[in-house]
Formats: sequence, structure tokens, C-alpha cells
Amino acid sequence: MSTLKPTRPTRWQGQDEAIHAVQVAFDVEAAVLEAVRRTAFENDLSSSDQIRRILGLSVSHRPKRPRLTVSLTPGDYDALGQRYGLSAEDRLAIKERVTQELIDFANRR
Repeated sequence: MSTLKPTRPTRWQGQDEAIHAVQVAFDVEAAVLEAVRRTAFENDLSSSDQIRRILGLSVSHRPKRPRLTVSLTPGDYDALGQRYGLSAEDRLAIKERVTQELIDFANRR
């Protein structure tokens, strides 16, 4: 009886090391957190890549998509839907409105 090994999609091949990577969180003082984040921003790096650089580990040189993230609960979608006069179920429209609000925020600074 032979066992077949499932094949991974082509885009995942060669990613064995990343598959086995473990995310590690560090509990540090606010000053350390701010220093790492500020330096990462100044170097146009993610906080994770800045930590890798500090530790002398390799840093991916792939271009990163600049993005902001936030976790939204169903209640948050309800509140944002009311704010924008949209259904809480219309998450794409809410995302578009939030994106515009963030752009407007940046332009006012």
C-alpha cells in the first residue's frame, strides 16, 4: 500500500521554512516598543523586519504592500454602517469609506 503525499500548489513550493516559522511576541516597555516602531518607520520596514535586522537575521527584500490593519467586530461593522449610512453587511462599502476617511485624516495632518 503506497501513501501519496499531497502536492502543494506551485506558489507554496519552496516555502517549507516559512511554514515551520513560529510567531513570537515580546512583552517590553513602551519605550522599547516605540523605539522599534519608530526606527522601522524611518527605515520603511515592518516592525517584524526591524526586529530581524536588530537581531542580525535576514530580511526579505520583497516589496511590501503598504497597508494598515485593524480588527473589526460585528458590533464595529454595525457602528460603522450607522456612521456611513450603510448596511453593516456591506463590508466592502464600509472598507472603502474607512479607507477614504484614513486618507482624509492623513491629508489634514
